Amino acid sequence: MGINSTEVSYGFGQLGSAFNDGIAAMTPPTGKVFVAITMLADTTFDTSGGLVADNDGGNGLEYIGTDTAAHDLGLSPDLGESGIGGVIVDESNTFPKGLTIYGRWTSINPASGSFIAYIGN
Repeated sequence: MGINSTEVSYGFGQLGSAFNDGIAAMTPPTGKVFVAITMLADTTFDTSGGLVADNDGGNGLEYIGTDTAAHDLGLSPDLGESGIGGVIVDESNTFPKGLTIYGRWTSINPASGSFIAYIGN
């Protein structure tokens, strides 16, 4: 028999979704974030504010974005709080149709393509 955990469900996109096939910016409901994005067509994100990550670098929780590089704090010595070598997503990066990316984003602003964004806590 399975366990019905709302905590897990709410963290993995069970609070709804939104579709976008244009270039309009999207934000989740107040107090929520986008936790996954599934590309329905090859998709690019605007260079400024395309993927605004809900980062907590001090605790090693970093997600890809167009404004800051995830896991590239370059701490010396690296104490495991962040990795090294992550880069910023820009409009030259195309996410192919069928790909799903996971993270925590407070805003999504596409430059092209279409996708479904899933909402979670």
